[in-house]
Amino acid sequence: MTQLSRFGQKFARHSGISRLMQDLNEGIRTPEAVMLGGGNPAHIPEMDSYFHQLLQEMVNNGSLSDAVCNYDGPQGKDAMLNALAICLKEKLGWNISAKNIALTNGSQSAFFYLFNLLGGQSAEGKKRKILFPIAPEYIGYADAGLEEDLFVANKPTIEMLPDGQFKYHVDFEHLTIGDDISAICVSRPTNPTGNVITDDEVKKLDALAKKHDIPLIIDNAYGVPFPGIIFSQATPHWNDNTILCMSLSKLGLPGARCGIIIANEELITAITNVNGIISLAPGGIGPAMALEMLKRDDLMRLSQEIIRSFYHQRVLETIDIIRRYLPKERCLIHKPEGAIFLWLWFKDLPISSEELYRRLKKRGVLMVPGHYFFPGLEESWQHAHQCMRMNYVPEPALIEKGIKILSEEIERCLSPE
Repeated sequence: MTQLSRFGQKFARHSGISRLMQDLNEGIRTPEAVMLGGGNPAHIPEMDSYFHQLLQEMVNNGSLSDAVCNYDGPQGKDAMLNALAICLKEKLGWNISAKNIALTNGSQSAFFYLFNLLGGQSAEGKKRKILFPIAPEYIGYADAGLEEDLFVANKPTIEMLPDGQFKYHVDFEHLTIGDDISAICVSRPTNPTGNVITDDEVKKLDALAKKHDIPLIIDNAYGVPFPGIIFSQATPHWNDNTILCMSLSKLGLPGARCGIIIANEELITAITNVNGIISLAPGGIGPAMALEMLKRDDLMRLSQEIIRSFYHQRVLETIDIIRRYLPKERCLIHKPEGAIFLWLWFKDLPISSEELYRRLKKRGVLMVPGHYFFPGLEESWQHAHQCMRMNYVPEPALIEKGIKILSEEIERCLSPE
């Protein structure tokens, strides 16, 4: 039997994100499956048509061949970095240049780099951790540390809202930032809940980060200014102490595997060097497409006019479907403020969300049990085992099929024969 190193033992083992992606892969290739679990973005007809035309033009003008047949530098495609910096400076007023931006092979790679550059054992031998100021958080963070116990999380306060909805807030009263914290990390909007922390919460976290001389990392994979899947007020935020992570995936290009890190020049140099060691250079197709979109001034326009509108309409349709089968007494819903998921809270369910996941999977419905989304939470919290994440991207007819099966399983649990 192959003897694995400590690294091998940690990263070869089962993980929540691996199971999620396996379910996604199997579901995509199983026509009868109801895929309410994975994070694949929608095939928005207008965006698919736009990408098809864009790629055809890139074939004709030779830029696609250039992207496929040549390496970019380890920081990423120079022309795209310059164009994005100019765009952000002109439209948002950020004091930024191409030296503040690096590309990676997807956001998952970006966070692996960041968490292990900033967290873990320091040169002086001190253990440093990443703080998630509000749980739940993204499932993909949980296993991204080279060292164990890299993360610590803070439970939220829960605001109950009308119509069977609720909202998480940062519990600043109980937010502790010790000497062992090396960075604060929050996603906006949040995968899995669709929560968007308020502008005021961002300002408070930014102030705390500066006070403790640590960076604030914002995962902006779904946020503003692109892809713009936010349905509430949210002001774009960046400064020299902020590490802003973006992506092309939720524009509709997950296969391009293009993550974007915006940070101070020192950190961007570090990311560039890590890129060179691990992957030589980021892939070129996604950046080449983004460059063409920036030249046409389409990146933010399409985010606002097409992408945001599509998802906002779809999430409202999905909530209507849920409420036809599951009243608020059976299922609470986190206020849908962004991202491509709904977060369902089954407060009185006598079984765990893991068991509910298994029962649904047997009937061809894939969702994600909630306990995977609490990396770094040191204490057991019953709430984490009462929630499920669902993707609202599929066609309404498929969503209704899945919700009908979900409601049947809920009733079976609450009213056993």
